[in-house]
Amino acid sequence: MACVTTDLAALEALGRSAGLCAVGFTSAEPFTPVFDDLVDRKARGLHAGMQFTYRNPARSTDPERSLPGATALIVGAYDYQREAPPVPIGEPVGRVAAYSWEDHYAELRGGLEVMAASLRADGHRAIVLADQNHLVDRAVAHRAGIGWWGKSSNVLVPGVGSLVVLGAVLTDAPLLLAEPPIVEDGCRSCRQCLDGCPTGAIIEPGVIDGRRCLAWLLQAEGVFPVEYRVALGDRIYGCDDCQDVCPPNQIRRRRPSDAGDDGAWVPLFDALSLDDEALLARLGRWYIAQRDPAYLRRNLLVVLGNVGDAADPRTEAALTASLADSRALVRAHAVWSARRLGLDRLLVSVAFDDAAEVMVERERTVVPAADAALRTPGA
Repeated sequence: MACVTTDLAALEALGRSAGLCAVGFTSAEPFTPVFDDLVDRKARGLHAGMQFTYRNPARSTDPERSLPGATALIVGAYDYQREAPPVPIGEPVGRVAAYSWEDHYAELRGGLEVMAASLRADGHRAIVLADQNHLVDRAVAHRAGIGWWGKSSNVLVPGVGSLVVLGAVLTDAPLLLAEPPIVEDGCRSCRQCLDGCPTGAIIEPGVIDGRRCLAWLLQAEGVFPVEYRVALGDRIYGCDDCQDVCPPNQIRRRRPSDAGDDGAWVPLFDALSLDDEALLARLGRWYIAQRDPAYLRRNLLVVLGNVGDAADPRTEAALTASLADSRALVRAHAVWSARRLGLDRLLVSVAFDDAAEVMVERERTVVPAADAALRTPGA
């Protein structure tokens, strides 16, 4: 039996029964202040080439661009906080941010779809928007009263924290909307996320400079910025630091995770030994610039330079193979990794390599890999 579409409590109950930790409602009116923020930050270069909602701010801040005649948004949050699985033993590994251990968006979309299906059953149009550049998810969640906008720029759900993925159902149903409750700012004077960011990417409360954000730099095209390579540590995809230090996230008891090595940890030698097709098959669920596996190898090599053991013959084998790669981007990062580990003798193979990226790395002053903390997975 279809629920009465004007009954918000019934819709919320549907979403929560489908696994959502929070449900909220707001109008489909444009998010004009957010449009202004996106335009301003893009003009200041803070987007660092990121597309997503920056690609077309006029669309991502105006729900009616995605569904003409839309009247309302039903916002859902899915809680993905989990306990990290054990670190694999036997070789150096790269750390994966918790939001990428599993396909949390599949669970979110499932919960949103249950509510959307109910609306459609009553004869209304309803579409699910999640992890797309069609909508500014955090702004929608904030206006719907899901939580407060934290200094980390994440939305924090009361009693849950910021380890959530967000999405919405956009509909033309005549929902009886009330003013969403005002969620008190739980950050107050806390600045743990600002102080805990390894690169100082949170330049002011709620404002991220993408040019410094490790999570974005791991997805961006081109050479990985040398000034942030050591700070990258063992991170192979994403960065959780601003969320890991956030008190609301720390006070909760994490649940066990079924994620295995491919979820939370990536064994470096194993990944580097794969051909491009196999590497994409294994890690291709991530966002990868141009779907080019060279960027995966770039990231793997920077991490190997940070956490690898120069005395391990597998390190030398992995670097030797990468130094012979046909792509200059891969060879260049292999040069940096070899030099950081003190394996300059391996560079004879690229001594006369005239690719600009490789030449720069051969001449660069490299910070020695002497920081023991970087050699501890998850440190």
